Amino acid sequence: MSRSDFIGSHFVNPFTDIGFKIIFGQPASKDLLITLLNELLAGEHQIENLIFLDKENRSDNMDDAGIIYDLYCLTTTGEYIIVEMQNRMHSNFLDRTLFYMCRAIGRQVENIREKKKKERELCQTESDQEDNDFLGEPKPDSYGSRYKLSTVYGVFLMNFSEPGLEDKFRTDTVITDRESGKVVNAHFRQIYLQFPFFKKELNECETLYDKLIYTLKNMQHWNRMPDALKEQVFSRLEELAAVANLSLEDRIAYDKALDRYRVSRIVEEDAREAGWKKGLEEGRAKGHAEGRAEGRAEGLAEGKVEGRAEGKAEEKRAIARNMKAIGLTLEQIKTATGLTENEIEAL
Repeated sequence: MSRSDFIGSHFVNPFTDIGFKIIFGQPASKDLLITLLNELLAGEHQIENLIFLDKENRSDNMDDAGIIYDLYCLTTTGEYIIVEMQNRMHSNFLDRTLFYMCRAIGRQVENIREKKKKERELCQTESDQEDNDFLGEPKPDSYGSRYKLSTVYGVFLMNFSEPGLEDKFRTDTVITDRESGKVVNAHFRQIYLQFPFFKKELNECETLYDKLIYTLKNMQHWNRMPDALKEQVFSRLEELAAVANLSLEDRIAYDKALDRYRVSRIVEEDAREAGWKKGLEEGRAKGHAEGRAEGRAEGLAEGKVEGRAEGKAEEKRAIARNMKAIGLTLEQIKTATGLTENEIEAL
Protein backbone atom coordinates (compact mmCIF):
# COMPACT_ATOMS: atom_id res chain seq x y z
CA MET A 1 0.00 0.00 0.00
CA SER A 2 1.18 3.53 -0.69
CA ARG A 3 1.87 6.12 2.00
CA SER A 4 -1.15 8.18 0.91
CA ASP A 5 -3.45 5.27 1.71
CA PHE A 6 -2.84 6.03 5.37
CA ILE A 7 -2.05 9.75 5.46
CA GLY A 8 -5.12 10.72 3.49
CA SER A 9 -5.57 12.45 0.16
CA HIS A 10 -7.10 15.68 -0.98
CA PHE A 11 -9.50 13.61 -3.13
CA VAL A 12 -11.79 10.74 -2.28
CA ASN A 13 -10.70 7.26 -3.25
CA PRO A 14 -12.95 6.05 -6.09
CA PHE A 15 -12.23 2.43 -5.15
CA THR A 16 -14.29 2.82 -1.98
CA ASP A 17 -18.07 2.47 -2.10
CA ILE A 18 -18.79 5.99 -0.82
CA GLY A 19 -16.03 7.55 -2.94
CA PHE A 20 -17.39 5.90 -6.07
CA LYS A 21 -20.91 7.13 -5.36
CA ILE A 22 -19.70 10.66 -4.59
CA ILE A 23 -17.95 10.85 -7.95
CA PHE A 24 -20.58 9.15 -10.11
CA GLY A 25 -23.70 8.24 -8.15
CA GLN A 26 -25.33 11.49 -7.06
CA PRO A 27 -27.44 13.94 -9.08
CA ALA A 28 -24.70 16.57 -8.97
CA SER A 29 -22.21 14.15 -10.55
CA LYS A 30 -24.48 12.82 -13.28
CA ASP A 31 -22.66 14.79 -15.99
CA LEU A 32 -19.39 13.12 -14.98
CA LEU A 33 -20.95 9.68 -15.37
CA ILE A 34 -22.41 10.61 -18.76
CA THR A 35 -19.00 11.85 -19.91
CA LEU A 36 -17.28 8.64 -18.82
CA LEU A 37 -19.92 6.43 -20.45
CA ASN A 38 -19.84 8.39 -23.70
CA GLU A 39 -16.06 8.01 -23.82
CA LEU A 40 -16.44 4.26 -23.24
CA LEU A 41 -19.16 3.97 -25.91
CA ALA A 42 -17.63 6.37 -28.43
CA GLY A 43 -18.71 5.46 -31.95
CA GLU A 44 -21.34 3.09 -30.62
CA HIS A 45 -23.83 5.14 -28.63
CA GLN A 46 -24.21 8.71 -27.41
CA ILE A 47 -26.00 9.36 -24.11
CA GLU A 48 -27.75 12.70 -23.78
CA ASN A 49 -29.19 12.18 -20.32
CA LEU A 50 -29.96 9.46 -17.81
CA ILE A 51 -31.72 8.87 -14.52
CA PHE A 52 -30.62 6.77 -11.57
CA LEU A 53 -32.92 3.84 -10.84
CA ASP A 54 -31.63 1.81 -7.89
CA LYS A 55 -28.94 3.98 -6.35
CA GLU A 56 -27.54 0.94 -4.58
CA ASN A 57 -28.22 -2.75 -5.07
CA ARG A 58 -27.83 -4.19 -1.62
CA SER A 59 -25.90 -7.42 -1.39
CA ASP A 60 -27.91 -10.54 -0.63
CA ASN A 61 -25.07 -11.75 1.58
CA MET A 62 -23.60 -9.78 4.47
CA ASP A 63 -20.20 -11.26 3.65
CA ASP A 64 -20.25 -9.10 0.51
CA ALA A 65 -20.73 -5.84 2.40
CA GLY A 66 -18.17 -3.28 1.30
CA ILE A 67 -17.34 -5.19 -1.88
CA ILE A 68 -20.17 -4.62 -4.36
CA TYR A 69 -20.88 -1.08 -5.53
CA ASP A 70 -23.54 -0.56 -8.20
CA LEU A 71 -25.20 2.18 -10.17
CA TYR A 72 -28.27 1.28 -12.20
CA CYS A 73 -29.29 3.86 -14.79
CA LEU A 74 -31.78 4.41 -17.58
CA THR A 75 -30.99 6.70 -20.50
CA THR A 76 -33.60 8.96 -22.05
CA THR A 77 -33.44 6.80 -25.18
CA GLY A 78 -34.28 3.64 -23.26
CA GLU A 79 -30.96 1.88 -22.64
CA TYR A 80 -30.22 0.40 -19.23
CA ILE A 81 -26.72 0.77 -17.83
CA ILE A 82 -25.13 -1.04 -14.90
CA VAL A 83 -21.95 0.57 -13.59
CA GLU A 84 -20.03 -1.27 -10.91
CA MET A 85 -16.78 -0.58 -9.11
CA GLN A 86 -15.30 -3.86 -7.91
CA ASN A 87 -12.53 -3.26 -5.41
CA ARG A 88 -11.18 -6.77 -4.96
CA MET A 89 -11.32 -10.15 -6.60
CA HIS A 90 -13.73 -12.82 -5.48
CA SER A 91 -14.73 -16.21 -6.81
CA ASN A 92 -17.22 -16.40 -9.68
CA PHE A 93 -16.95 -12.68 -10.42
CA LEU A 94 -17.74 -13.13 -14.12
CA ASP A 95 -20.75 -15.29 -13.27
CA ARG A 96 -22.06 -12.56 -10.96
CA THR A 97 -21.72 -9.87 -13.64
CA LEU A 98 -23.62 -12.16 -16.01
CA PHE A 99 -26.33 -12.52 -13.36
CA TYR A 100 -26.57 -8.75 -13.00
CA MET A 101 -27.05 -8.39 -16.74
CA CYS A 102 -29.68 -11.12 -16.83
CA ARG A 103 -31.47 -9.58 -13.86
CA ALA A 104 -31.64 -6.22 -15.66
CA ILE A 105 -33.08 -7.95 -18.73
CA GLY A 106 -35.55 -9.85 -16.56
CA ARG A 107 -36.71 -6.58 -15.03
CA GLN A 108 -37.57 -5.30 -18.49
CA VAL A 109 -39.78 -8.31 -19.14
CA GLU A 110 -41.42 -7.87 -15.74
CA ASN A 111 -42.07 -4.20 -16.50
CA ILE A 112 -43.64 -5.08 -19.86
CA ARG A 113 -45.92 -7.62 -18.18
CA GLU A 114 -46.87 -5.12 -15.50
CA LYS A 115 -47.71 -2.59 -18.20
CA LYS A 116 -49.84 -5.18 -20.02
CA LYS A 117 -51.62 -5.96 -16.75
CA LYS A 118 -52.46 -2.31 -16.18
CA GLU A 119 -53.71 -2.00 -19.74
CA ARG A 120 -55.94 -5.02 -19.17
CA GLU A 121 -57.34 -3.52 -15.98
CA LEU A 122 -58.02 -0.24 -17.80
CA CYS A 123 -59.84 -2.09 -20.56
CA GLN A 124 -62.00 -3.88 -18.00
CA THR A 125 -63.14 -0.61 -16.49
CA GLU A 126 -64.04 0.95 -19.86
CA SER A 127 -66.48 -1.63 -21.24
CA ASP A 128 -67.25 -5.30 -21.24
CA GLN A 129 -66.91 -5.34 -25.02
CA GLU A 130 -63.40 -3.95 -24.90
CA ASP A 131 -62.63 -6.46 -22.16
CA ASN A 132 -63.91 -9.31 -24.32
CA ASP A 133 -61.88 -8.08 -27.27
CA PHE A 134 -58.74 -7.92 -25.12
CA LEU A 135 -59.24 -11.37 -23.64
CA GLY A 136 -60.22 -12.93 -26.99
CA GLU A 137 -57.89 -13.93 -29.78
CA PRO A 138 -54.41 -12.47 -29.23
CA LYS A 139 -53.33 -9.74 -31.55
CA PRO A 140 -50.53 -10.45 -33.99
CA ASP A 141 -47.11 -10.05 -32.35
CA SER A 142 -48.71 -9.75 -28.88
CA TYR A 143 -46.66 -12.70 -27.66
CA GLY A 144 -43.41 -11.51 -29.20
CA SER A 145 -43.97 -7.95 -27.96
CA ARG A 146 -43.47 -9.19 -24.40
CA TYR A 147 -39.82 -9.77 -25.20
CA LYS A 148 -38.90 -6.60 -27.06
CA LEU A 149 -35.84 -5.49 -25.11
CA SER A 150 -33.76 -2.37 -24.78
CA THR A 151 -29.98 -2.62 -24.77
CA VAL A 152 -28.36 -3.37 -21.42
CA TYR A 153 -24.81 -2.17 -20.91
CA GLY A 154 -22.68 -3.52 -18.09
CA VAL A 155 -19.59 -1.47 -17.23
CA PHE A 156 -17.37 -3.09 -14.62
CA LEU A 157 -14.43 -1.11 -13.23
CA MET A 158 -12.07 -3.56 -11.53
CA ASN A 159 -9.27 -2.76 -9.10
CA PHE A 160 -7.76 -6.21 -9.72
CA SER A 161 -6.97 -8.61 -12.55
CA GLU A 162 -9.52 -11.34 -13.27
CA PRO A 163 -8.06 -14.77 -14.18
CA GLY A 164 -11.00 -15.41 -16.51
CA LEU A 165 -10.12 -12.42 -18.70
CA GLU A 166 -7.11 -11.73 -20.89
CA ASP A 167 -4.25 -9.74 -19.42
CA LYS A 168 -5.31 -6.38 -20.83
CA PHE A 169 -7.06 -3.26 -19.59
CA ARG A 170 -10.32 -3.37 -21.56
CA THR A 171 -12.39 -6.39 -22.57
CA ASP A 172 -15.62 -5.93 -24.59
CA THR A 173 -18.09 -8.79 -24.82
CA VAL A 174 -21.05 -9.21 -27.17
CA ILE A 175 -23.24 -12.12 -28.26
CA THR A 176 -21.84 -13.31 -31.57
CA ASP A 177 -21.81 -16.28 -33.87
CA ARG A 178 -18.78 -18.36 -32.93
CA GLU A 179 -17.75 -19.06 -36.51
CA SER A 180 -18.33 -15.76 -38.28
CA GLY A 181 -18.06 -13.33 -35.35
CA LYS A 182 -21.26 -11.60 -36.49
CA VAL A 183 -23.23 -9.98 -33.67
CA VAL A 184 -26.39 -12.01 -33.03
CA ASN A 185 -27.97 -9.76 -30.41
CA ALA A 186 -26.82 -6.20 -29.93
CA HIS A 187 -28.84 -5.67 -26.74
CA PHE A 188 -26.33 -7.39 -24.41
CA ARG A 189 -23.03 -5.54 -23.90
CA GLN A 190 -20.38 -5.92 -21.21
CA ILE A 191 -17.24 -3.84 -20.75
CA TYR A 192 -14.59 -4.94 -18.25
CA LEU A 193 -11.87 -2.46 -17.22
CA GLN A 194 -8.97 -4.05 -15.32
CA PHE A 195 -7.13 -1.08 -13.78
CA PRO A 196 -3.89 -2.96 -12.95
CA PHE A 197 -3.29 -3.28 -16.70
CA PHE A 198 -3.65 0.46 -17.39
CA LYS A 199 0.02 1.45 -17.50
CA LYS A 200 -0.04 4.83 -19.26
CA GLU A 201 1.53 7.86 -17.69
CA LEU A 202 -0.22 11.22 -17.93
CA ASN A 203 2.00 12.46 -20.76
CA GLU A 204 0.98 9.38 -22.76
CA CYS A 205 -2.75 10.05 -22.36
CA GLU A 206 -3.84 11.79 -25.54
CA THR A 207 -7.61 11.25 -25.38
CA LEU A 208 -10.16 12.33 -22.80
CA TYR A 209 -10.95 8.64 -22.28
CA ASP A 210 -7.34 7.86 -21.28
CA LYS A 211 -7.16 10.93 -19.05
CA LEU A 212 -10.33 9.93 -17.21
CA ILE A 213 -9.05 6.41 -16.61
CA TYR A 214 -5.65 7.72 -15.51
CA THR A 215 -7.34 10.11 -13.07
CA LEU A 216 -9.57 7.44 -11.56
CA LYS A 217 -6.58 5.16 -11.03
CA ASN A 218 -4.35 7.79 -9.43
CA MET A 219 -6.42 10.61 -7.95
CA GLN A 220 -6.51 9.17 -4.42
CA HIS A 221 -2.76 9.90 -4.23
CA TRP A 222 -2.95 13.54 -5.36
CA ASN A 223 -3.15 16.80 -3.46
CA ARG A 224 -4.31 18.70 -6.56
CA MET A 225 -5.27 18.07 -10.16
CA PRO A 226 -2.28 18.02 -12.53
CA ASP A 227 -1.97 21.06 -14.78
CA ALA A 228 -2.18 18.82 -17.85
CA LEU A 229 -5.83 18.02 -17.04
CA LYS A 230 -7.34 21.21 -18.42
CA GLU A 231 -10.72 19.95 -19.63
CA GLN A 232 -13.81 21.22 -17.83
CA VAL A 233 -14.75 17.74 -16.67
CA PHE A 234 -11.68 17.64 -14.43
CA SER A 235 -12.54 20.97 -12.83
CA ARG A 236 -15.93 19.51 -11.99
CA LEU A 237 -14.32 16.31 -10.74
CA GLU A 238 -11.91 18.30 -8.58
CA GLU A 239 -14.81 20.14 -7.01
CA LEU A 240 -16.95 17.06 -6.34
CA ALA A 241 -14.19 14.72 -5.21
CA ALA A 242 -12.41 17.05 -2.80
CA VAL A 243 -12.62 15.57 0.69
CA ALA A 244 -12.84 19.07 2.15
CA ASN A 245 -16.06 19.70 0.19
CA LEU A 246 -17.93 16.70 1.60
CA SER A 247 -20.89 17.20 3.85
CA LEU A 248 -20.47 16.07 7.46
CA GLU A 249 -22.65 13.03 6.77
CA ASP A 250 -20.69 12.06 3.65
CA ARG A 251 -17.36 12.66 5.41
CA ILE A 252 -18.27 10.30 8.25
CA ALA A 253 -19.49 7.66 5.80
CA TYR A 254 -16.40 8.11 3.62
CA ASP A 255 -13.98 7.76 6.55
CA LYS A 256 -15.65 4.47 7.47
CA ALA A 257 -15.52 3.29 3.87
CA LEU A 258 -11.85 4.24 3.65
CA ASP A 259 -11.12 2.26 6.80
CA ARG A 260 -12.82 -0.79 5.26
CA TYR A 261 -10.81 -0.31 2.09
CA ARG A 262 -7.53 -0.09 4.00
CA VAL A 263 -8.33 -3.19 6.03
CA SER A 264 -9.24 -5.16 2.92
CA ARG A 265 -5.97 -4.10 1.25
CA ILE A 266 -3.96 -5.13 4.32
CA VAL A 267 -5.74 -8.50 4.42
CA GLU A 268 -5.02 -9.03 0.72
CA GLU A 269 -1.36 -8.11 1.10
CA ASP A 270 -1.04 -10.39 4.13
CA ALA A 271 -2.67 -13.19 2.17
CA ARG A 272 -0.33 -12.61 -0.78
CA GLU A 273 2.69 -12.58 1.53
CA ALA A 274 1.51 -15.75 3.29
CA GLY A 275 0.95 -17.37 -0.08
CA TRP A 276 4.41 -16.31 -1.21
CA LYS A 277 6.03 -17.72 1.95
CA LYS A 278 4.08 -20.95 1.68
CA GLY A 279 5.05 -21.28 -1.97
CA LEU A 280 8.69 -20.63 -1.08
CA GLU A 281 8.66 -23.23 1.69
CA GLU A 282 6.94 -25.77 -0.53
CA GLY A 283 9.42 -25.04 -3.29
CA ARG A 284 12.34 -25.53 -0.93
CA ALA A 285 10.90 -28.76 0.47
CA LYS A 286 10.26 -30.03 -3.02
CA GLY A 287 13.79 -29.04 -4.00
CA HIS A 288 15.25 -30.93 -1.04
CA ALA A 289 13.13 -33.97 -1.79
CA GLU A 290 14.03 -33.85 -5.44
CA GLY A 291 17.69 -33.42 -4.45
CA ARG A 292 17.57 -36.48 -2.23
CA ALA A 293 15.82 -38.46 -4.92
CA GLU A 294 18.29 -37.24 -7.49
CA GLY A 295 21.18 -38.21 -5.19
CA ARG A 296 19.75 -41.69 -4.72
CA ALA A 297 19.30 -42.04 -8.47
CA GLU A 298 22.81 -40.83 -9.16
CA GLY A 299 24.22 -43.20 -6.51
CA LEU A 300 22.31 -46.12 -7.95
CA ALA A 301 23.50 -45.31 -11.45
CA GLU A 302 27.08 -44.93 -10.29
CA GLY A 303 26.81 -48.20 -8.36
CA LYS A 304 25.55 -49.99 -11.41
CA VAL A 305 28.40 -48.61 -13.51
CA GLU A 306 30.98 -49.47 -10.88
CA GLY A 307 29.45 -52.91 -10.43
CA ARG A 308 29.59 -53.66 -14.11
CA ALA A 309 33.21 -52.44 -14.30
CA GLU A 310 34.21 -54.55 -11.30
CA GLY A 311 32.47 -57.57 -12.81
CA LYS A 312 34.40 -57.23 -16.02
CA ALA A 313 37.69 -56.82 -14.13
CA GLU A 314 37.02 -59.96 -12.09
CA GLU A 315 36.19 -61.85 -15.30
CA LYS A 316 39.58 -60.83 -16.75
CA ARG A 317 41.39 -61.93 -13.61
CA ALA A 318 39.66 -65.33 -13.70
CA ILE A 319 40.69 -65.82 -17.33
CA ALA A 320 44.23 -64.76 -16.46
CA ARG A 321 44.43 -67.29 -13.63
CA ASN A 322 43.31 -70.11 -15.92
CA MET A 323 45.83 -69.10 -18.62
CA LYS A 324 48.55 -68.91 -15.98
CA ALA A 325 47.63 -72.37 -14.70
CA ILE A 326 48.07 -74.00 -18.10
CA GLY A 327 51.53 -72.44 -18.50
CA LEU A 328 50.97 -69.62 -20.98
CA THR A 329 53.60 -66.88 -21.01
CA LEU A 330 53.15 -63.52 -19.27
CA GLU A 331 53.09 -61.73 -22.64
CA GLN A 332 50.36 -64.03 -23.97
CA ILE A 333 48.20 -63.40 -20.88
CA LYS A 334 48.69 -59.61 -21.15
CA THR A 335 47.60 -59.66 -24.77
CA ALA A 336 44.51 -61.78 -24.06
CA THR A 337 43.21 -59.95 -20.95
CA GLY A 338 44.66 -56.44 -21.04
CA LEU A 339 45.93 -56.81 -17.48
CA THR A 340 49.32 -55.39 -16.42
CA GLU A 341 52.30 -57.53 -15.43
CA ASN A 342 51.90 -56.58 -11.75
CA GLU A 343 48.18 -57.54 -11.83
CA ILE A 344 48.99 -60.92 -13.43
CA GLU A 345 51.85 -61.69 -11.02
CA ALA A 346 49.62 -60.87 -8.06
CA LEU A 347 47.10 -63.56 -9.06
